[in-house]
Amino acid sequence: MTMLASSLFMLASVAGTPGDISGLWLTDDGKGLVRMEPCGTHICGRIVKVLDTGPAVPRTDSQNPDPRLRKRPLAGLVTLWDFSRSGSMWKGGRAYDPKSGKSYRSTLAKNPDGSLKVTGCVLFICQSRRWTRPS
Repeated sequence: MTMLASSLFMLASVAGTPGDISGLWLTDDGKGLVRMEPCGTHICGRIVKVLDTGPAVPRTDSQNPDPRLRKRPLAGLVTLWDFSRSGSMWKGGRAYDPKSGKSYRSTLAKNPDGSLKVTGCVLFICQSRRWTRPS
C-alpha cells in the first residue's frame, strides 16, 4: 500500500468516529492551540498558535536541548508524534514540552465529556492533562 493510500485509510478510520481526536485543541493551561492531524500513517499534534502574551513568553523553541533548534518558532512546531490508534486510545507516541525542552512517552484518549486526555510518562511516573476544544 502506498504512503498516500495508507494515510487516507488512517484518516478515514479516525475521522468522524466518536473517539475522533483530529482538529483543534486548547491546551490545559489555555496558552496554546494545537491541531491534531495525520502525519503519514500516524497522528501528530502541531502548535497552531501561542495564545499566551507578554514580553517574557518565548516565541521560539528556546529550551530545546539542541542549540541549532532553539530559534525555530513555536507556531508550527510538532509537539506530539507517532501515535497509533489502539481501540479507544492512541499509543506509542511522544510528547515534547517546549517549556522544558524534554520529550516523554505519551498516550492520548478521548474523555466521555469530549475533552482529550494527554498523558506523558517518565519511567513509571505519569501525568495527565485535559485539553478541550476551543469555543
